Amino acid sequence: MTTFIIRRLLLLPLIVLGVSLIIFSLFQILGPDKLLAAYVNPNVFDKLSSEELEVLKEKYGLTKPFAERYGIWLWNALKGDLGWSQVGKDAVLKSILSRFPYTLELALYALIPVVGVGIWLGVAAAVHRDKFLDQFIRIFAIVGWSFPDFVFGLLILMVFYSVLGWFPPGTLSQWAEEIVKSESFHKITHLVSIDALLNGRLDVFWDALRHIIGPVITLSFLWWAYLLRITRSSMLEVLSKEYVRTARAKGVSEHDVIHKHAQRNAMIPVVTVAGNMVIGLLSGTVIIEVIFNRTGIGRLAADAAVQLDYATVLGTTLFYSIVLVLGNLIIDILYAVFDPRVRLG
Repeated sequence: MTTFIIRRLLLLPLIVLGVSLIIFSLFQILGPDKLLAAYVNPNVFDKLSSEELEVLKEKYGLTKPFAERYGIWLWNALKGDLGWSQVGKDAVLKSILSRFPYTLELALYALIPVVGVGIWLGVAAAVHRDKFLDQFIRIFAIVGWSFPDFVFGLLILMVFYSVLGWFPPGTLSQWAEEIVKSESFHKITHLVSIDALLNGRLDVFWDALRHIIGPVITLSFLWWAYLLRITRSSMLEVLSKEYVRTARAKGVSEHDVIHKHAQRNAMIPVVTVAGNMVIGLLSGTVIIEVIFNRTGIGRLAADAAVQLDYATVLGTTLFYSIVLVLGNLIIDILYAVFDPRVRLG
């Protein structure tokens, strides 16, 4: 087990290094002058003399060969200096960290119904194989997995906000945002809805909940379909095993056969899928946050790409790659715990 984890840990820096190198290379076509604007506050940049600009170019290695430029950027990144975010109007790292709780909150809220409903529907479909319930769930899965998330998001926005006026876009109403930004509001977890409860502000909690339901439904619909298909396939495979037939022959109740014998073993591949789903929820919220006008890393990355904010695009890409790599490491470890055969691979 230790050797398995060490091998995965040794791969982490190589993968992150590869991703950062590719993204860094793509931006070098912009030239030193445009790249320098990514490191300096625009209000200060316009007031700098040509000599001061040359000093800054030298500091960030923008006039050096590519290998040296990359080395300087990587060293600065390791120190937390990813440049200035024109979109976030702050340092890139601070902009990412300030918006991460909003993305995390959305992912956590979406994860709860996805796991609960997805596994429940998958098990139900397998137990009632080829019956009406199974056929209905399978159609639901195909439609859900085939439906583009941005189209479904627009439909949710149109029906539940434009027509019914229930779930508005954005992160908070203006009055609630002013309360959250005030000094009297204690940011304990930095998750708005949770902190609202901890501060005893049920009105802010309800407002945050109204704003997050639309994007949660949109994210959940896609991942429900994916998870239930994997759960159904895994359950069908386990239900055909010899030990399941033996348990039934011994008179074990169908409830115990399904939930105590089959479902536990069927969850092994589902663990991997659920782990990848968490990573997908964290890194795949760009479109959702844009559609619903939510504050988050996805929205930050999208705005940065539109405005050619080099430093922010590079920083958010690096952040997502780290989340992806660390997430896959955790999945590999959990999978090895659930299935010891993996440790031999």
